[in-house]
Amino acid sequence: MRWDRLVDNSDAALFGADEVVTRTFDTPEFRGITFHEVRARSIVNRVPGASRMPFEWTVNPYRGCTHACVYCFARKTHSYLDLDTGIGFDSQIVVKVNAPELLRGQLGSRRWQGAHIAMGTNVDCYQRAEGRYRLMPGILEALRDHANPFSILTKGTLILRDQELIRQAAEVTEVGISVSVGFTDGELWRTVEPGTPSPERRLDVVRTFAGHGIDVGVLMAPVIPFLGDRPEQLRATVRAIAEAGATSVTPLVLHLRPGAREWFLAWLHRHHPGLVGRYERMYAAGAYAPTWYQRRITRQVHELAAEFGMGPSGRKASHRRIPVPDHHARVPEAEQLTLL
Repeated sequence: MRWDRLVDNSDAALFGADEVVTRTFDTPEFRGITFHEVRARSIVNRVPGASRMPFEWTVNPYRGCTHACVYCFARKTHSYLDLDTGIGFDSQIVVKVNAPELLRGQLGSRRWQGAHIAMGTNVDCYQRAEGRYRLMPGILEALRDHANPFSILTKGTLILRDQELIRQAAEVTEVGISVSVGFTDGELWRTVEPGTPSPERRLDVVRTFAGHGIDVGVLMAPVIPFLGDRPEQLRATVRAIAEAGATSVTPLVLHLRPGAREWFLAWLHRHHPGLVGRYERMYAAGAYAPTWYQRRITRQVHELAAEFGMGPSGRKASHRRIPVPDHHARVPEAEQLTLL
């Protein structure tokens, strides 16, 4: 195994850092991926009030994501770094190598009031790069030591590595864990989420946490029109989520913001050309599917959740849930929540 290392400070200011070290790794799991290691100047980011997100502060140790989800609406944020929002987003990964120490310093500041911190809200903090850089243990230790409430949204199985730290944190503060599973269709997964663990493995994460007494919700996102929204598909997904022991399920319909829209439609032309016209009509008014469609999907999933014992009135109800976005919210591009 070998890292190739190149120090290039020409874009340091663009990355919000004083130095950029660019590396490639010659193992199969990282082949074709370039890592830009930066010493960031800040790590706790404030969400603009206009975003209508149910949290105010985020921590994102990475930018770009090897999950390579074709619909990921964080793609646009790569353009702020003069990086490509397509293949570049999937293969040019910015790593904030000093994230744990920055966070510990922020939490220890007299000005910090102990507000909830959401993670996994831009790109997945448990993507493959985390297996190499191991930033999350230090981040979790800082949150635990300061008893600071937090939530994590992920579709990565690496979170299981840190379950003991999460358990320790949950003993001293409020912790929300949510796993993203939009569908259980294996063929759909392989084409739209090619760099992720399978839906079955993600549900194993839910099952493992539930078996250790840690509540886990599932963000059923995205529900993809015409490809993952048939009644039998919704039923199979909600049933699998319930059987894994999730405490709640929250459906979110696919939305296509600039950057993601172009990439997704290009994928659609290649894989499902017959659906292009239907998508153009459905999303003609903007990034979001029509309200009537969103409400229909939400109603169907909620009815299925109640049938399988999830939700506020179900036997698996939980009061400790990750904050999730209002899917009608118009989120400023600089602080978009990635529906992983």
